[in-house]
Amino acid sequence: MPVPISRAARVAISLTSVAAGTLALTVGSAALLRPVADAQSGNGNCPNTAAAAHGWGEPNRADNFDGPGSLNQWSIYDGPGHDGNGRRTRDAISATDGQLTITGDPQGNSGGMALLPGQLHGRWEACVKSSPASPDYHALLLLWPDAENWPVGGEVDFMEIADPARQSVEGWLHYGPNDERESSAVRIDATQWHSWAVEWTPQRIAMFVDGVQWWEATDPAHFPPGPMHLCIQLDNFGGDLNNGGSMAVDWVRQYSA
Repeated sequence: MPVPISRAARVAISLTSVAAGTLALTVGSAALLRPVADAQSGNGNCPNTAAAAHGWGEPNRADNFDGPGSLNQWSIYDGPGHDGNGRRTRDAISATDGQLTITGDPQGNSGGMALLPGQLHGRWEACVKSSPASPDYHALLLLWPDAENWPVGGEVDFMEIADPARQSVEGWLHYGPNDERESSAVRIDATQWHSWAVEWTPQRIAMFVDGVQWWEATDPAHFPPGPMHLCIQLDNFGGDLNNGGSMAVDWVRQYSA
């Protein structure tokens, strides 16, 4: 949801599949191979997950989007769009045949949804891909405060796809009454299915893709002060929307800390 202002804190990381069960994580010129757990049944389009790689156990909430009824557990937005741009409408959201789809049209109509209530600390993961889009449609997975007290309540964007070609993904941690920020970015083809995850404990906030950690924040003073809930949004940032946009979600899962 943030408007990108500063890139000073960013670290560019490149992830590439190199063999079954392995990811190559490259930082600068140093490449590290990290094992990823074998595919779990039910992981669909995203066999490599943080939950499997790091032993998160069974989720306390999950949605495979098997049909329209699965949306009943979500709060679907209906009102002004991000920062007052366009509208968020239920008509932009559908769940059929095991896939959630959110679309944004050239007129600025898009969608978003929240999984309430949230929890104080925990882990969240979702299997997502996003089509190439107009420059001002951003696809997001984020944690938002249950108390709706932004910016004091904080914000954790663990997948923000702003790049129109969908070849780079950003992570943002918002904190404090003046909306201060930490951020990073990972280079990856987000038009393909990937599992995106966040782990929030009293000691850290860590972000993962396909089971591999690509960023963490470790200053507890920057962490949210209260319970947070998962949101899925295709945000209209106001500007070039001519080509529209869309994002698809295979599944989402929430875990206790």
